[in-house]
Amino acid sequence: MSEIQLELNQISKRFGGNQAVDHVSFNVTRPELIGMIGPNGAGKTTLTNLMSGMLKPSSGTIYLNGRRIDGHAPYEVTRAGLGRTFQVTRALNRMTVMENMMVPGLAHNPSARRSDLEERAHEILSLLTIDHLTYEYSRALSGGQRKLLELGRLLMLDPSVIILDEPFAGVHPRLQETIYNYIHRVHEDGKAIILISHNMGAVFELSQRLIVLNFGALIADGEPQHVKNDPAVIDAYLGHDEDD
Repeated sequence: MSEIQLELNQISKRFGGNQAVDHVSFNVTRPELIGMIGPNGAGKTTLTNLMSGMLKPSSGTIYLNGRRIDGHAPYEVTRAGLGRTFQVTRALNRMTVMENMMVPGLAHNPSARRSDLEERAHEILSLLTIDHLTYEYSRALSGGQRKLLELGRLLMLDPSVIILDEPFAGVHPRLQETIYNYIHRVHEDGKAIILISHNMGAVFELSQRLIVLNFGALIADGEPQHVKNDPAVIDAYLGHDEDD
């Protein structure tokens, strides 16, 4: 089981006069399954980009397993043990599914034997029920299948903390079930997962802990049922669509 110690300390991000993330602090110290929710403009995507190295914070620090990662390049954050998916998938269209899997596998472990990486890729594709597409070009995949491929590419990196950004969006209900199973399986393997989703049913069913953002600030962090009944959370959602 991978070591897990993610610490966000007073993280803030400003874009001109807009305070997109406002002094957010929280820790992940074990293989938790955490839902991150908030109304429109809450800052979920910006905070994800800060954690994954896509953006540099205006102030504050982020540590992963004892290593400071804020301001580091995304590939350095990934190597440190934090991986994320994107709302819009980023498969390499001119490569086959297997080749898409091998790219992060080789990036993570350049000295690995190709046969070992291929065996790992086959196992993951089987878990995701898309092993029958192993040698298809990724451009031929449906939107849901591309989501599954992105989840598979993430597992080839073997991160200790995984951020899933809208994994159910635009996915057929049958494939949503596969993603549910993926989340449970990966969590059981000792990974910490931060789940961002508009699908509130999925968030409450899967999450052991909820983090709620509003106008860039952390307004609640705790057990889902308790957070659901928090007056500040109820007030934050009044008159808002759940979007980011």
